[in-house]
Amino acid sequence: MMRTCQITGKKPMKGHKRSHAMNATKRWFAPNIQTHRFWIVSKKSFLKLKISTKAMRLIDKLGIENFLSSYSHIKNK
Repeated sequence: MMRTCQITGKKPMKGHKRSHAMNATKRWFAPNIQTHRFWIVSKKSFLKLKISTKAMRLIDKLGIENFLSSYSHIKNK
């Protein structure tokens, strides 16, 4: 399964690793994806998401209840 964030949609990026002689070899950069459970007070249950650390900071800032109301595609999961 591809490591993508369920909120921001971040995916692995492709690029080159450069040596001192500027030789290019292919590599990929993985986003920092974490599995995290959030407690939803109104439903009295946990919601398990695979999200990036940027999305975690976004949820901490806005709150999980406000965040779920603005992102309707997550409620269906």
